[in-house]
Amino acid sequence: MYRRVSKSLGINIKRQSTLLINDMLAFISSYLYDTDLLRARIKTRHKKFWQDPEAEKVRNTLMTADDPLEKWKNVENWQRRLSNKHNSRNFALAHHCKVPELYWSGRNVKDINFDLLPDNYVIRPTIGHSSKLVFLIKNGYNLFDKKNYSPFELKAVLQQAIDKNQYLHFLFEEFLKNEQGEQKILKDYKVFCFNGEVACINVVNRFSPNTGDCTYYNEQWEQIESINKIYPHGEYTPPPTCLQEILQQAKVLSKCYEIFVRIDFYATDRGAVFGEFTPTPGMGRGFTNFGRKLMLNYWDKYCNRKI
Repeated sequence: MYRRVSKSLGINIKRQSTLLINDMLAFISSYLYDTDLLRARIKTRHKKFWQDPEAEKVRNTLMTADDPLEKWKNVENWQRRLSNKHNSRNFALAHHCKVPELYWSGRNVKDINFDLLPDNYVIRPTIGHSSKLVFLIKNGYNLFDKKNYSPFELKAVLQQAIDKNQYLHFLFEEFLKNEQGEQKILKDYKVFCFNGEVACINVVNRFSPNTGDCTYYNEQWEQIESINKIYPHGEYTPPPTCLQEILQQAKVLSKCYEIFVRIDFYATDRGAVFGEFTPTPGMGRGFTNFGRKLMLNYWDKYCNRKI
């Protein structure tokens, strides 16, 4: 009798131990999935993209809208070409997207004739992130840093940046108007895409390069939980008039891009206008639990086994 009880008790302890271990493993697995896997994937991509000795050559070989798709894709991890904003705007043009009018591009900033520019224009570097070296010039006043610039001062700033980077070019582009015809800092419509599928749309109401608030929506423009904590949560934003155009173009570009990417658009008085591709948003930092799960679910479903 004693042996049977002892044996039964031992079996129960083993079962409880096994259940406890399984629960712990499930918790650890869930924890790692929720907190690390998305960031790990994005960091892995970043390493594969940019630790290659040929990376800068790939990114900064300038392409045209007339180049065949085969030429765009003739290198491994060809998507790096689109991290150059000169190339990305031409890729968007090749896929029948609207882009800002281009007034001037190049490295020889001393050659820029400011008298030929309109009063309002935008300056963007061809490489970089977080709106660094971006100027939204309105009658000599930069809406981003709230400073006035003379042509001489702008040339000096741009030349200093060019001297530090042999690959850097600058784009002088149209200052886009919003859907109401106003020239102001535009809202960003950031579409998180997976091989032609839209996971969500992040609307950023930007006050400066690094400040603003934001909201998140699904494809049907139903507001969803925040997926990232970089910007504070803002108030509901009605859908832009050109929402369907944004979605259609995002899906076309994303399908061609083949892997996860965030594609940015502006809603303007002439419809959806392409902004840029972002292959490693925030290096995977700042995502909420909901955001990580959403991104990983779409990644596993539509970009499985892809970088």
